[in-house]
Amino acid sequence: MSDVSEVGTAPHRIRTAPAVRLRVPTDEDAFVWHRLFADPEVMEYVGGAPAEPSVYEELTARQRRHDAELGFCLWTLLDPEGAPVGFAGAQPWGRPWGPTGEIEIGWRLARPAWGRGYATAAARQTLERLRAAGVGAVVAMVDVRNARSSAVAERLGMERAESYVAPRTGQRAHCYRMGL
Repeated sequence: MSDVSEVGTAPHRIRTAPAVRLRVPTDEDAFVWHRLFADPEVMEYVGGAPAEPSVYEELTARQRRHDAELGFCLWTLLDPEGAPVGFAGAQPWGRPWGPTGEIEIGWRLARPAWGRGYATAAARQTLERLRAAGVGAVVAMVDVRNARSSAVAERLGMERAESYVAPRTGQRAHCYRMGL
């Protein structure tokens, strides 16, 4: 599925990205994210099982701190009508394995938002914000089975580099890289 909407007929197509918006997550977004990500299919490549509300309460609080201290975070992703459909943004890679110390760009969307170009549009906005914050390079860690997220990383111009095995799940992930 393309990351843009097409209007008209070939060869006179006008391509436009969906008008998504990113905002700093609120306290309420912890419950919104919990609801949006309660779908096992959404969580398939990020641990498999839906997380408890307390996980999202901690995550949204951490993202507010990241935004205040770093100028970027995992923002709440709003669709063109202004409804939350997931998150997109960046944060420091915080695990003791993988691209330790680097800035990871990422996205997670509720299933009804898949295939509409929202992840790519939000990731492009994230890259603009990261450049403005002075970030020089980003990585994206993508489960090797996740073709949709791999396609987003490639549409952004990221290049697949090394792979890692997640110690907790045993799943392999590709590390995509991009200089800004």
